[in-house]
Amino acid sequence: MVYEVTARRRRPQLFDSLVGQQFVVSTLKNSIEQQRIAHAYLFSGPRGVGKTSAARILAKALNCEKGPTPYPCGVCSHCLEITRGSSPDVIEIDGASNTSVNDVRVIREEILFPPQSSRYKIYIIDEVHMLSISAFNALLKTIEEPPAYVVFIFATTETHKVPATIRSRCQQFLFQLIPLEIIKGLLKEVAVEMGVEAEDEALFWIAKEATGSMRDAYTLFDQVVAFSDGAITLAKIEEKLSLSGLENLSKLVASLLNGESGGAFDVLEELLARGISVEQTIKDLGEYIRCLLLIKRGVTNEALLGVNPKRIPQEIREGFSEEQLEAALELFLELYRNSRFSLNPRFELELALSRLSNLSKMVSSATLVEQLIALKTTLAEGAEVVATPTTTPPRVEVPKVEVKEKVVVVKEFNKALLPELIQALAKERQPAGMVLSQASNLYRDAEGVKIVFSSAYALDNANQNKDVLINLLQRVAGYEGRVDFLKEAPPPVVNEQEKDPLLKEIASMFRGEVLETHS
Repeated sequence: MVYEVTARRRRPQLFDSLVGQQFVVSTLKNSIEQQRIAHAYLFSGPRGVGKTSAARILAKALNCEKGPTPYPCGVCSHCLEITRGSSPDVIEIDGASNTSVNDVRVIREEILFPPQSSRYKIYIIDEVHMLSISAFNALLKTIEEPPAYVVFIFATTETHKVPATIRSRCQQFLFQLIPLEIIKGLLKEVAVEMGVEAEDEALFWIAKEATGSMRDAYTLFDQVVAFSDGAITLAKIEEKLSLSGLENLSKLVASLLNGESGGAFDVLEELLARGISVEQTIKDLGEYIRCLLLIKRGVTNEALLGVNPKRIPQEIREGFSEEQLEAALELFLELYRNSRFSLNPRFELELALSRLSNLSKMVSSATLVEQLIALKTTLAEGAEVVATPTTTPPRVEVPKVEVKEKVVVVKEFNKALLPELIQALAKERQPAGMVLSQASNLYRDAEGVKIVFSSAYALDNANQNKDVLINLLQRVAGYEGRVDFLKEAPPPVVNEQEKDPLLKEIASMFRGEVLETHS
């Protein structure tokens, strides 16, 4: 006999066997009983929760020889053909591989012909959100006014990608995730059916990893059965699938609780040596800390915790405060986001464990404020507060150092002082030395010291470096008074006409002026 995977062997064939979708089942059954058959349905929801199975069951209910009936017989020719996928009047189309408008045009041409032997011609389009915009536009009129014998059933995991014009023409049904307890119960039935012994903890782990998908649970169950030799245990799963394991995580967190970062690093090395990736270790530690936080908040539901609380040692459950666990969980979430961009994710994880070794000593700001308020109240009531005595350190005699007074020599202020000032700035590598090199004179009058510059540009630069130049005069010349910057006055213009009467007479004869003379 040809082997058939559990997901296909256990595919629901009746509405009543469609687990976890009570609203969808009751609505479809009532509409069939009342003969209120819509021309288009849209089934949306996560993967592996029964969308395609519900579409096939609906097709059998409509085309069964005893129908339309919410309870198809499953033995007539139409039901058997639909189960085998060979019915000429039930066409299943993969929307991911038939995305073009030409594929939709083929459907528009086919619906003009009535069904060959069945009551309805049913089109089941899976992953309908993968169709192109042109294909959706070509479907609009066909969906809105199809022939009476045509029924469209669309299935998608991303309903937001289906245009609103398509959704408004369909009856929409939202499929939900299947509860963990239901998945665990069905896995137990399969184990009994196959004659396989299975621990409850192992089945619980498989159901938790399925994250609400029945198909994923069956697929993982088949893989576990393949290496379990007829007995499924959580220890075998952790060993064969290279999982961190709750015991190892508890040992690591216990080391952090005791402030033993070295022990935590040893456990981490064992996990990584077994082939567990750094990312998976970060994820497992984050889930463990989340579980501790929920337990601290009073949560006892195993489906929400993802683990039996009794499997976690009591000293760990009671060793951290809520604020400490929140900080640790936030650290791991940030670590997981940053690890993919890190130079070495292992270094990041080791740094996080090193920081968490002091987690038990961490106090939140709210707790600190409460302690300060309590201390203030105690002091206000006049209670005695015993202070810890401190040892007075021995007095160290500091030898006296004689400080010599700085003698400042006041120098004469004239042009000869400029080179000395420029040289002092050059030793300090001050840019103001270039400014001072453009000074043409330096003198002192009753108002203070005046520094004369040869151009307006040099004067502007001097004003920008005024503090530097004033400080320079204090250090070099011992002057602490007023300092002004001036621009050199231009030389007087000599009128050549007044120097030579003959030139003046010639210029008046020609009504001009003498601009320049050459000897």
